[in-house]
Amino acid sequence: MNYRSSSSPANFENLITPEELNQVIEAIADGRYSWACVLILRFIGYNPLHYIPQRTYSRLMKENSPVVAASTSNHQQKLHSVNSNHRVAVSQAFSSN
Repeated sequence: MNYRSSSSPANFENLITPEELNQVIEAIADGRYSWACVLILRFIGYNPLHYIPQRTYSRLMKENSPVVAASTSNHQQKLHSVNSNHRVAVSQAFSSN
């Protein structure tokens, strides 16, 4: 399959900034290949919804949203802290008997 591009290679260098490229590389390194594809499409000016189903796009956005990930992480840390404190209290109650 041959693909012809009307743009010169010099124009491709300006499409993705170094920060954006780092995001794509990080996604690939983490094994999040679908998310890397979404990022590439977005960074070069394409609408990912023209290439992937809405449901898939919504799931990827939900899974990779920094706000959702941060709040999920904080929630999990709080749960872990509560569970740890509960275990200590239970073990102390049983050891005092």
